[in-house]
Amino acid sequence: MTVRILGAFVCALAFAAPAAAQTPIVIKFSHVVTTDTPKGQGAERFKQLAEERTKGAVKVEIYPNSTLYKDKEEVEMLQLGAVQMLAPSTSKFGPLGVKEYEAFDLPYIFPNEQALRRVQDGPIGQGLFKKLETKGIKGLGYWDNGFKILTSNKPMHGPEDVKGLKFRIQSSKVLEAQFKQLGALPQVLAFSELYQALQTGVVDGQENPPSNITTQKINEVQKHATLTYHGYVGYAVIVNKGFWDGLPADIRTTLEGAIKDATAYEHEIADKQNEKALADIRATGKTEVYTPTEAENAAWRKALAPVQREMASRVGKDLITALNKETEGAPNN
Repeated sequence: MTVRILGAFVCALAFAAPAAAQTPIVIKFSHVVTTDTPKGQGAERFKQLAEERTKGAVKVEIYPNSTLYKDKEEVEMLQLGAVQMLAPSTSKFGPLGVKEYEAFDLPYIFPNEQALRRVQDGPIGQGLFKKLETKGIKGLGYWDNGFKILTSNKPMHGPEDVKGLKFRIQSSKVLEAQFKQLGALPQVLAFSELYQALQTGVVDGQENPPSNITTQKINEVQKHATLTYHGYVGYAVIVNKGFWDGLPADIRTTLEGAIKDATAYEHEIADKQNEKALADIRATGKTEVYTPTEAENAAWRKALAPVQREMASRVGKDLITALNKETEGAPNN
């Protein structure tokens, strides 16, 4: 047993005591992006609201930018009780056996933000939260980081332009299938390792919303960006279920309200930050930003359409059907 895992068990034992006995109740909130991202700002707003509304009975300690745990370990640490709250990408739940969450990674599955919100707030999104509970995880809300664009060191006007390129991805079979469908070579890497991997040529390109690109300075090591908006990056705000259930009822209710309001705030700033980030990318002049034509957008969609069929056996054919029905008729971004 590693020292880290042993330490996690010790922390878990500590949190097994009734939450009411702790003064204040400490919530360690770990995430892998910087404070000035939509997720980072959402976490800060939750901290502010939680501490104010509980009058100091709750203390929220935020650990941004992978200072506590990296992508691959944070969910395990939550389950062990070493940390109480996370907001991981929805891609992170596939390795837990909740593969349905990888439907959020399907290319072009969400035509726009309004359609996405209907899914998250409705029976589909809430039903997915229920599936986490058997893993010792409680879902509290969905946060946004917007729609992804592609970057690399070569122009990418159409899908044929990425063939043979190495693209960093999160650990997701859907994302792996997406890039293989384009003839590219997907490489799983932690987000904290992305800048160096691009700088040294370990990978040629990546996909992220603009805010993630600027806060990690990815645009400094990528010459080209294409506004494909082909996929979505979002997060599930989750807590250790045992810890959450052990909270005093009044504290839990107050924190639920704080999460609801922090979620509304996070949604509001996500669009603004991505618009600003895209303007900043253009302003630096280091990255040429390309907007595909209508015909080129159609080519991207056509090239990636088979991914839904290929992944149906993994994420669930019925789920994909339900998603398409929920978003049917919605205009594209």
